[in-house]
Amino acid sequence: MEAEYRALGRCVCSFWLAVAFDIVGLTVLLIGVFVNVFFYDLLIYAGAIVIFLSLIWWVFWYSGNIEVPPVELEDDVGLLKKKGSGGGIGGAVRRLSNRVSNGIRSSFRRNDGGPLSSRASRAQRSTAATRGSPQTGQVDVAMETVAPQGITPQTAVSPVAGCEVEMPHTAMETSPT
Repeated sequence: MEAEYRALGRCVCSFWLAVAFDIVGLTVLLIGVFVNVFFYDLLIYAGAIVIFLSLIWWVFWYSGNIEVPPVELEDDVGLLKKKGSGGGIGGAVRRLSNRVSNGIRSSFRRNDGGPLSSRASRAQRSTAATRGSPQTGQVDVAMETVAPQGITPQTAVSPVAGCEVEMPHTAMETSPT
């Protein structure tokens, strides 16, 4: 039972908004071109922008009126055919896809009740491992900011295009690795 649509289709509101934006934009643009006002450039740009924005409404109207037969929607929205859907290469691919996705889904639900219990059990295991024995491969690093000692600031004079520019001397400390 399909509804009958008039000549404008389903999205009448988008159609009239697009037409209104076109009329207003063209009016503002033509006023900017033909009327002698000091802000004519603003009117020209504003009219062009409004006409450009009408394209949004035209796209809404057009995409809202696209007719797709239900036969083409069968695989896209889950309306599978009752006859012949299990045979051939398409059926084999669908069965394989279902098997793989069900396997992935069930792997997330293995640890006694879902993801929350698996997080809790992982947290308990990690705290028990850190309390019991030191793990190999971890190194404690203490870092401290070191100020330079006994370095007096020096300035270097560099001639650039006949001018002398004083640049402060900078020093960098490194620690042995």
